[in-house]
Amino acid sequence: MSRIRPEDLDERLESEEVPFVLDIRPEAAFREHAIENSHNVPVYGDLQRGDESALCNRLGEIPTDREVVVVCKMGVVAKRATGVLGEEGYDASTLAGGMSAWKGYRRGSLGYRLRSLLWTLR
Repeated sequence: MSRIRPEDLDERLESEEVPFVLDIRPEAAFREHAIENSHNVPVYGDLQRGDESALCNRLGEIPTDREVVVVCKMGVVAKRATGVLGEEGYDASTLAGGMSAWKGYRRGSLGYRLRSLLWTLR
């Protein structure tokens, strides 16, 4: 399963091949803070409970002609969504660390820089 680091996503969002950013968090969390131009399909709770049908029922909202980057709070539930999308034929990846990492990256926090260093060492 593929994942993308926040700095790589940020770079891709400025490129000619902009991925479709799919935020699966609840609507309230999405409204509070979201990646610019991302799309909310709030199936986080369903996926967390193991119900993949909620996402499958909304596949019509997700384009098939470009990469999809799935976002949740920390990246754990997004991995499940990425797996479902992959099984359905999508080119999908998970935002490593989720919105937590995205916020840290955008702020340039020490915590994010340390996490990023660990990702590089893996």
